Amino acid sequence: MATIIPVLLRLLLLLLPLPLIRDHLWAPSHRRPTPQDDAGELRPIFLVPGATCSNVEARLTEAYRPSAAHCGAMKGKGWFGLWENNTELQAHDYAECFQEQMTLVYDPAANEYRNLPGVDTRVPNFGSVRSFGSKDVFNPEWCLASLIGALEEMGYRDGDNMYGVPYDIRYAPPIPGQASQVYSRHFREFMELVETASEKHHNKRAIILGHSLGGMVALEFVRNTPSAWRDKYIEHLFLVAPTLSTGFVPTVRNLVSGPKDLLHVANTTALSLRPMWRSFETSIVNVPSPGVFGHEPIVVTKRRNYSAYDLEDLLAAIGFSDGIEPFRRRTVARMNYIEAPMVPLTCINAVGKRTPRQFVYWDGNFDDEPTEIVYGDGDDSINLVSMLAFDEEMRRQPGQKGRFKSIKLNNASHGSILTDEWALRRVMQEIFLKRRMVARMNYLEAPIVPLTYINRAPERVYGDGDGIVNLVTMLAFDEEMCRQPGQKGQFKSIKIENATHMRILMDE
Repeated sequence: MATIIPVLLRLLLLLLPLPLIRDHLWAPSHRRPTPQDDAGELRPIFLVPGATCSNVEARLTEAYRPSAAHCGAMKGKGWFGLWENNTELQAHDYAECFQEQMTLVYDPAANEYRNLPGVDTRVPNFGSVRSFGSKDVFNPEWCLASLIGALEEMGYRDGDNMYGVPYDIRYAPPIPGQASQVYSRHFREFMELVETASEKHHNKRAIILGHSLGGMVALEFVRNTPSAWRDKYIEHLFLVAPTLSTGFVPTVRNLVSGPKDLLHVANTTALSLRPMWRSFETSIVNVPSPGVFGHEPIVVTKRRNYSAYDLEDLLAAIGFSDGIEPFRRRTVARMNYIEAPMVPLTCINAVGKRTPRQFVYWDGNFDDEPTEIVYGDGDDSINLVSMLAFDEEMRRQPGQKGRFKSIKLNNASHGSILTDEWALRRVMQEIFLKRRMVARMNYLEAPIVPLTYINRAPERVYGDGDGIVNLVTMLAFDEEMCRQPGQKGQFKSIKIENATHMRILMDE
């Protein structure tokens, strides 16, 4: 019992708000750790941000043929910031040129994407957490800023034991066997960075954490490395609100009507950004998978409905026939690739937020906003059914069993899961526990304050459901029925919002 109490005290400290943890550990009677102390204690951590966070630089060569004269003003002048902040684009009236120079072209012969001729691009400052940041002036805390601050409070230092892994938003990370010059170079640099950091810190294995699209990048990075390398260099993989090959419905709206609330470019609309967005491989990489979303209509018009099985028809209907071949040759292959990373994996998702599961364009005018949106559960971007499908696949694969943990944070959202203090604290607790960082508290061999145990009624934490049955249980049953061949086409699921378990057959 005497040996258990100190351990419990260390774990209880993790329940405190981050500032209180700091204040306690760094009080005068407990010397504040120096970076030199931390270098010997902390495992190196690598942070992969969300889609819109990384910066992109461009260089225009003589091969570039601008559509407008002023778009060629930077030709021959070396590297410049193409995608860094909205203020610069607005100040220099460069939005039109930005869209042109960010545009990709699909090469069917090579089955991969490339820049326009004469446009070279790169992602600067690879390895630093200062290499990315929020492009939205109204939300500066986005792009892992709060997480980075919390890690710095615990002794992490940029470039010493904490590293940023930016990437080019336009390209999707390939599954093993897919061609990608951009990601071949990116993954090679990532591996070298991990190896260097590990050697610097006495061969400690690394923690990799990715948020949103960064979660997909992190996962595909790990899956593209040799298994022996993973065993040697990776301690744990954290995926926070990851966008995965199971897909999610809001990606369809971005394809149809333009990237609403995704790309923050001054003096533009989602519709004006649509041609550029459709040229990105990322525009089609997370469309809903038929294996997860089945035949349920995702887009509804008065002429016909489109399910996940009808995405090629939908691409043609919205005027994006150019997307059919890369969808067929690259995205479908990703949907069917479900291999586990075979490293310790924790997936942390937000739930309990209204998340689109169906868009109605009744008149078939895809240039307008949807006339109606039908909602389900999720994190406001990723559908719960998609999260559950990924969880199930990870648990099914023998090599991942016992090395996978799924956490759902009710009432967090896709963006706020790493900005709301309570949600960030929960993520930090997982990192602390998984990385055995409680070892930093070993000097607390006995209570330093009087200790009292107080018995009280357990606290209730609520999620979605009908008052009795949890929504996650309903969805799991639905998913099983939709998956079984003999039941397909003979199963229908209806969710009645605001009804309860007892009154569903009483309320008129």
